Amino acid sequence: MKLGLVISDAKDEMVSIQHQLGLKHLVSSLRIRGEEKGDLNAMMAAKCKAFEDVGLKFSVFEGMGGIEDIKLDRPGADEQMDFAKRLIEACGRNDVRVMCYNWMPVVGWFRTKNALPSRGGSTVTAFDVADVDPDERTFAGEISAATLWKTLESFLREIIPVCEKWNVKMSLHPDDPPILTPLKGIERIVTSARNYQRALDLVDSAYNTMTFCQANISAMGEDVPAAIRRFGSQGKITFVHFRDIRGDKNCFEETWHDDGQTDMYRAMKAYYEVGFDGVARPDHVPTMVGEPNDRPSYAVKANIFAVGYIKGLMEAVEKQIGL
Repeated sequence: MKLGLVISDAKDEMVSIQHQLGLKHLVSSLRIRGEEKGDLNAMMAAKCKAFEDVGLKFSVFEGMGGIEDIKLDRPGADEQMDFAKRLIEACGRNDVRVMCYNWMPVVGWFRTKNALPSRGGSTVTAFDVADVDPDERTFAGEISAATLWKTLESFLREIIPVCEKWNVKMSLHPDDPPILTPLKGIERIVTSARNYQRALDLVDSAYNTMTFCQANISAMGEDVPAAIRRFGSQGKITFVHFRDIRGDKNCFEETWHDDGQTDMYRAMKAYYEVGFDGVARPDHVPTMVGEPNDRPSYAVKANIFAVGYIKGLMEAVEKQIGL
């Protein structure tokens, strides 16, 4: 397993933090404005070179935006598919081998609280379906699960051959939260291990893979180590969000990495058992006392704690299995 943090650019303060933590791989994306879409390869090359110049490897592209019309089956989908293909090509040409994406149109990562008190005065994000207005809608109106399954399959059938050509793996992130109740009129589909398997089976390819977000798998009611073995044994885990929660899909709060409901040691051991050698990153960490909470779940200090905790788990497993 390789560890990394999310870094926006080579001038980000997280660059020096990564070096201090002994990490070499990172997760990033591109800030793409409409007028720049025609030069994706140059943009990607420049970003990879900037990271390389500071001693880091851009390994995972996380945040494939700009494909909402594809997800919603709206006019503009063809243009966005062309963009998606060129983005995959740009990743492949520049040795970025994993593309993390999701199939949550319009309403993506969603929380009802962004500053719930947690351990020692820190704050975390939380979700409670009871706090969601059932009558609220977005511009997209009501979107059914049937529509989302249809558009996901169409997307994968067209994008996976491009991924195979450029050696870039599509890594599907689960819905967050993975609730069955529509959010603002939009249903969700990647909400269970069974549905995840269905998505992975839509196109039979080693390039149709998953981002194993532990907290969402736990919220689904699944045993996390068992799920790692299930999907990892198929070679389907290409990126990991190593995090935890307390609760279930309908009502939960984020936790410190050592304070959630998952047996993190057993989870780490399962990654080693299936031979996972991709990138993992801590995700959705608390905001500590004295830090601004302007980016809930993405504060700096608890990320440092998380990396140390994860490294300790890795060393413990390695010693236990004799590595």
